[in-house]
Amino acid sequence: MSEAQELVRVLLRERVRTDAEADAVLSSAARLGVDPLDYCIHRFSLGDEEVIERGAHWAGLAFSPVVPCTGNNHVDMTRLDELAGRRSMREILFDREITFIAPKFSELVSLKGYAAAHPDFRRHTCVAPPRAIRAALARISSGQLLDESRQRLARRWPYASAHLDLGRLARWLFVLATASVAAATIAAPVGVQWLLLPPVALVLLLPALFRFIALLGAQEVEAVSVPPLSDADLPVYSVLVPLHDEAQMVPLLERALGAIDYPPEKLDIKFVVEARSVATVAAVRSILADPRFELVEVPEAPPFTKPKALDYALPFARGEHVAIFDAEDIPSPDQLRLAAAHFAASPDVDCLQAELLVDNARENLLTGLFTGEYAGQFGVVLPALAFWGLPMPLGGTSNHFRTAVLRAAGGWDAFNVTEDADLGVRLARLRHRVAMLPSQTWEEAPVSLDVWMRQRTRWMKGWMQTFIVHNHHLPSLARDMGWRGWLAFEVYVGSMILSPLLHTAFLIGLVVALLGGAPVLFDLTDPRTGVAIAVLVAGYGASFALVIAGLVRLGQRRLLLLQLLLPLYWVLHSVAAARACYELLTRPHFWAKTAHGRTRLKRSFDAASYRPAAERVEWSGADIETIGRASAPPRAAQ
Repeated sequence: MSEAQELVRVLLRERVRTDAEADAVLSSAARLGVDPLDYCIHRFSLGDEEVIERGAHWAGLAFSPVVPCTGNNHVDMTRLDELAGRRSMREILFDREITFIAPKFSELVSLKGYAAAHPDFRRHTCVAPPRAIRAALARISSGQLLDESRQRLARRWPYASAHLDLGRLARWLFVLATASVAAATIAAPVGVQWLLLPPVALVLLLPALFRFIALLGAQEVEAVSVPPLSDADLPVYSVLVPLHDEAQMVPLLERALGAIDYPPEKLDIKFVVEARSVATVAAVRSILADPRFELVEVPEAPPFTKPKALDYALPFARGEHVAIFDAEDIPSPDQLRLAAAHFAASPDVDCLQAELLVDNARENLLTGLFTGEYAGQFGVVLPALAFWGLPMPLGGTSNHFRTAVLRAAGGWDAFNVTEDADLGVRLARLRHRVAMLPSQTWEEAPVSLDVWMRQRTRWMKGWMQTFIVHNHHLPSLARDMGWRGWLAFEVYVGSMILSPLLHTAFLIGLVVALLGGAPVLFDLTDPRTGVAIAVLVAGYGASFALVIAGLVRLGQRRLLLLQLLLPLYWVLHSVAAARACYELLTRPHFWAKTAHGRTRLKRSFDAASYRPAAERVEWSGADIETIGRASAPPRAAQ
């Protein structure tokens, strides 16, 4: 019996009784391209602590499920991005220096003989699970990680950070300019503002023209089909799930992420939770028996934003690719497989955005309107932007990145409250290509006006931050993006901020003029009347067409009639924009948390579509081939 066979039999005990069965385990791990130790942990319903402890005792070494931190250690600030791959650390316990290690299978085999020949090595060495090593490294480097999460972007790119380029003067000038344009819009239909009406109309008509072009271009956008990757060719994939005061969402996340169809040995799912969210930390700890899951606690320190938490956790991402999911997300089980295949087939693509869908669309009027908005945004506009190679503000979730590119770009802006839009613009400035991923993630739409308003106010404020920061150095922005990208950014992001506000202001102006009996409303020969009508028809017409196209594409025809309330929905956007302007001046980095789990509809899984990521292996000694077959998790039903 070889030592490798012996170690497998020790790790799996009664589940592997012969050398031939041990060889089958080793062969299956080799075909999958994973460490046999990880294979045993993930495929045989055994916890990582149990398996690694058996291996440590077999090698004659001590084992500890945790790594104590005495404060006598330090992590080099320049090597924080290497934390994910660290498998050892030193600590001084009492009068003895102990090296805690998380050896791989082959290393464990080699250590047995070395430990037997060097008794002093055994006295100073202790085996621990990799998760314990990473948790200890996070504790001793928390100060450096916090500094890096808040300052990395500013050091990497000082002219694209809301920390440095969102000063008081810039914020006041932006708000005053926005208020002036809104006031001019209200006044335009009343008097003879020949100088005011044309530029205001241009500001409103350009976004409408852009939406119409996106609608026409949507017919050209087709989902790219790529060959699937075998399990052996799939890379390690990290998933970051930021949570704050969302303990009630953890059971849903456990089911949704547990259903991901991906080799579990290559899946690295990290729940990123602020330490002050005590109940959420406890809820995540309760599901850590699944070795795919890991907890990253973010120390309490401002700014209290999602991007800061993600930046804090990014150095611990072990995957070649990394995806972001929110607390309420239910991604398609094959989304990671599909993303990995697209990255492999398109080396020039550095970021993928999956389509976001709403699963509580029929709950009330607000969720129905929200669904229409998402249908147009993720089904028509973003695919068109990606197809044309224009800057694409990302959605807040289901973003997939090449990890190295994300780190090189500076990660997320910890001080921007719409970090997704900012990162999409920054990737465009760096000339990284962003594409749509033909996969879906289901979300919960806000069910109450209060929750919707808080969320939309934060989004509006974040878009304002992004617009101000990137326009702060206009020549650099135009040079980085090129004239097409620069124009698309100004029109698209600017329209997200101004269009709802100005259309509502224009509507108010028309109503005021009507009540005041202004003749311009009735004199069809007056060009101002034509401009006013053109602005209203083009603006609302483009928005209606976009939403209808998106809903028809999704087969949500029952929501079409509801979209007649779109003008009122835009009024709500205007209120959110006004609130965002106020917050931009008074508390620019405040993060208004969106409350999840408020829907009264049951969010459940379709058993035909959502299945466990891997079948746990239960077999008899004679059924050796079962082990080989177990190396390929079942594919989710298409």
